[in-house]
Amino acid sequence: MTAPGFITGHAPPTASRSLRSAGGFIALTLLCLLFLSCNRPVDDASSRPNRQQTTTSERTGTADTLPSPQLPEDLPQLDGWPLTRGDRQGRGATAGPLPEELARLWTFQAEDGVPGAAVIAEGRVYVASLDGNLYALRLSDGERLWQFGTELGFDSGPAVADGRVFAGDADGVFYCLDASSGNELWQHATGASISAAPNVVGDRVLFGSQDGHLYCRDAATGGEIWTYESPDQIRCFPTVSQGRAMIAGCDGQLHTIDVDSGAQVSAVELDGPTGAAPAVENHIAYVGTEQGTFFAIDLAEGAVRWRYVNPDRPAAYRSSAALAGGLAIVGSRDRMIHALDTATGEPRWSTPARTRVDGSPVVVGGRVFVGTDAGVLLALHLDTGRKLWEYDLGGSITASPAVADGRLVIGNDRGKVVCFGPPKAHGHRPVGP
Repeated sequence: MTAPGFITGHAPPTASRSLRSAGGFIALTLLCLLFLSCNRPVDDASSRPNRQQTTTSERTGTADTLPSPQLPEDLPQLDGWPLTRGDRQGRGATAGPLPEELARLWTFQAEDGVPGAAVIAEGRVYVASLDGNLYALRLSDGERLWQFGTELGFDSGPAVADGRVFAGDADGVFYCLDASSGNELWQHATGASISAAPNVVGDRVLFGSQDGHLYCRDAATGGEIWTYESPDQIRCFPTVSQGRAMIAGCDGQLHTIDVDSGAQVSAVELDGPTGAAPAVENHIAYVGTEQGTFFAIDLAEGAVRWRYVNPDRPAAYRSSAALAGGLAIVGSRDRMIHALDTATGEPRWSTPARTRVDGSPVVVGGRVFVGTDAGVLLALHLDTGRKLWEYDLGGSITASPAVADGRLVIGNDRGKVVCFGPPKAHGHRPVGP
């Protein structure tokens, strides 16, 4: 870890350089050590499934005959997928559209893992990798347009807004790049690794660091607007709703901060640390913790509205929830995807994944897409949780999908980035029924 203020060297964005996988390994090792420093519970290694090797890159779900999901009326219409959870509130949902039949359109291979979500804007996909690079790819065919290099790489995904791409690296340096060329516009050094994607609100960009600070900077110049100090590390995407920013971290509290001034509005006690992003809707924030509790927090009252713990197998939540149709949908290390009633916290359905689910779900129309620790991307029926199809990416998925322009893009821990879309686009056969 470099000292605060130290700026790492980086390759010019137009240069094609040989990447050292050792840098990504160091970054991943450092990230794991920092997770342990947060007093997170140690998972039983025996709970990880023994994944059998398959001879095909695809595993297709059963073609169950199901009624069409009722499309929620509250799904947002997004312009691209500019932020890690789609919108500023972190709801992880979009009206789409996305074809009912999906085919693999292209694959891009980075040299190390892709732990965070891609973002999509104006026909381009922006992906950050542990191999030290932030890549710009063409959405239509996956062609690499440019790459920007750092020494240690990126533990989380980027954001894109107003022709700029924002991302923080494992060395604690936050970058602003020109979205068209990849040229650096400005940078800011924090005191520790940045392991969560940023948010953009008007002319401001917000990002947290494991140095315990939430930074608000001028998106165009990098000039300081305010800095909020938390008692411990910040590892989550800072969601924003109605002029308030919400963060949770290693101190076991949900902080609400005024976006204009940086002043604390409230701090609500949780039962442990979390790296999940709060998802916010109608003054309620939804977030799970490492202790295995999923909370609904009334932001107006600054109090817990309800909490849910799996009564049979409580386990940590490292997944951020998606909100749609009166449901909070979240993955868990109990090997399940849960859909909870947002008003009461009562379970509406729970779907076995046969492995841990650290990936964060995304709702597209009437379907839920979520990646698992076993490397399988699942599509579930929003109303019932029944599996519609699955696709094996061949490596663990911690990122959430990015959805825009009839395409879905997701990466895994082996550096594979896959884009799905309509089969007719390139004559590919559909994946699943």
